[in-house]
Amino acid sequence: MDKKNRRNAVLLMLLTFAVCGQAFGLHHNIVRRPQRTGIRRAHLRRLRWNPLFRPSRDSLLRQNEEIDRLELPRIQDDDELENLKASEDLVPIIANQSLRFDPRLDPDRRYCRPWTRDFLEDLSQAYYKEFRNQIQVNSAVRTVKIQKKLRRHNRNAAPETGETASSHLAGVTVDIQRRGMSRQQIKWMQQYMLPLKNLGLIEPEEERRQWVFHVMVSDRYTDWRESRMLAGEPPEQAESEAMPGAAGGGNSQ
Repeated sequence: MDKKNRRNAVLLMLLTFAVCGQAFGLHHNIVRRPQRTGIRRAHLRRLRWNPLFRPSRDSLLRQNEEIDRLELPRIQDDDELENLKASEDLVPIIANQSLRFDPRLDPDRRYCRPWTRDFLEDLSQAYYKEFRNQIQVNSAVRTVKIQKKLRRHNRNAAPETGETASSHLAGVTVDIQRRGMSRQQIKWMQQYMLPLKNLGLIEPEEERRQWVFHVMVSDRYTDWRESRMLAGEPPEQAESEAMPGAAGGGNSQ
């Protein structure tokens, strides 16, 4: 083979290696990471959100049926809110060793119905006793005006009117921070609330996007609480009164 042919052969080999290398690199960049990363993220989302109290239209209907039974108003604006505070139909939620607020929650809206505060006090004290940690209240009473504003940037927020309106508008509901809790703490919260739900004393939901326990409390909670205190039984032992066969009733699908 003369010098010219050898040079052409070498150039052809080099060109072949270069093209193959680029093709391998292109295949490597397209296939390997994006698909595995996407699968992993989807898997983690499924693992992290596995609620016992799944949000549903039926749950919203039950919450509004309870508000209608109590003949409570949906609070329209700040004037109506202040009147309910003055009459003590709404009472302040007090931060303490076992309970704190999201600092973004307006102090004017750190209020709820008396029986809802009773529930919060019992829950926070039991939680602190178990974990030496506070629960955090992210939301309490709202007005229709505030709910309208909320819906502008949160498509998952309940409407301000109708049969599925937000129960925050009646002051019977609080949102308790779920993000940051361990699996053990979340399970404890679920097991604490399940017997109360089975007894018809609360209607809880575990919201997905906001990562809170949304809990509507019935006024029956106070009578039930007082009866247990008279009997010398703490409210956190509610599991002994759960209805037979109702353990699976917490999922409201």
